[in-house]
Amino acid sequence: MYMILRWLINAVGLLAIGYFIPGIEVESLYYALILVVIIGLVNFVPGMILKIITFPINILTLGLSNLVINAIIFWFVASFIQGFDITIWWGGFIGAILYTIVTTFSAWLYKESYLH
Repeated sequence: MYMILRWLINAVGLLAIGYFIPGIEVESLYYALILVVIIGLVNFVPGMILKIITFPINILTLGLSNLVINAIIFWFVASFIQGFDITIWWGGFIGAILYTIVTTFSAWLYKESYLH
């Protein structure tokens, strides 16, 4: 139940990011729900491999290279999913940061509800 709630929170957050950040377009909640799953899958396998490979750079930049990797993953998903467009690099970068904040918040809610 909580995983479905987390999925919905992430999708609504992604839809809000597309609404408020110029350069990012998410067509509907349906596309946002699909995008949450695809972004999660891309973050899980190729994203982890990229983060492991760039670990030394991540140490030198104090974690800021992860922001660039997240933006690249965001941009990559937008390149092959219809209904999700990123037209400005900085919009995608800011959108990736905000999406990371939304997913962290939803994970925190899930963890808090799981503990009780």
